[in-house]
Amino acid sequence: MKTSDLLDLGILAALWGASFMFMRVAAPEFGPVALAALRVIGASLLLMPLLVLRGQAGELRRHWFRLLVVGLANSTLPFMLFTYAALSISAGMASIFNAATPLFGAVIAWLWLHDRPTRSGVLGLAIGFGGVLWMAWDRASFQPGGSPWAVLACLGAPLLYGISASYTKRFLTDVPSLAVAAGSLLAAALLLVVPAVIWWPPVPPSARAWGAALVLAVACTAVAYVLFFRLIANVGPARTIAVTFLIPAFAMLWGRVFLGEVLTWHMVAGCAVILLGTALATGAVKLPRRWG
Repeated sequence: MKTSDLLDLGILAALWGASFMFMRVAAPEFGPVALAALRVIGASLLLMPLLVLRGQAGELRRHWFRLLVVGLANSTLPFMLFTYAALSISAGMASIFNAATPLFGAVIAWLWLHDRPTRSGVLGLAIGFGGVLWMAWDRASFQPGGSPWAVLACLGAPLLYGISASYTKRFLTDVPSLAVAAGSLLAAALLLVVPAVIWWPPVPPSARAWGAALVLAVACTAVAYVLFFRLIANVGPARTIAVTFLIPAFAMLWGRVFLGEVLTWHMVAGCAVILLGTALATGAVKLPRRWG
């Protein structure tokens, strides 16, 4: 991997890790629906001109329904779920649950696309989901101070990401990656316009919340999508998935530095277990040949 690619990978992880922090800042004032809408509307407005300049706008007409499905499963619903979770779960904790995305993706690809994992992959799935259950069990208390619905939201979002990944691989493999990114974000924006108007916050959000929403749209979504698909083109999807291992570290760092969030050994240990399982499930780490 070239130095420029490593730099892109680090910036992408930092941006996606920061997205959990900015959701924590803006969610209490905007609410899940309005903030998710601002995020996808802003990002699509930035990516659509780039799509037109590359002469790929026609892909939107040819694949509008499939892009609508991806927009719903990959942006509309997950962004609302994570924003809802940000109301009661720390940025670091939400990012740890997000690290389970490749685990859900591997299971869905196995069931839907018959992409059967190796023995190392099966072990990784077991370890990874064990880590997820461990983290969820600790936080999903319905007693006062617990946050069960936020935990369920954090598990629902990566499940939807996994569904979207298999759907994209099944139906949109031959469509340019920028068209998939811009088209799905535009679809998500159209899906959220009316709900955002209905659930717009009655009290005008502060300048701090608007700033967080703007950074979410521009840096953490539009710029991040460009970096992500550039990495896929340059180094391939297998190496690009390594960004998943870095996001929780950045999210916990930003949350600790800027929001004063507490970092516990339980979080670190749970993150390590989930990432170990993810690394095995995705093939980033493999058992010795006689075992795997």
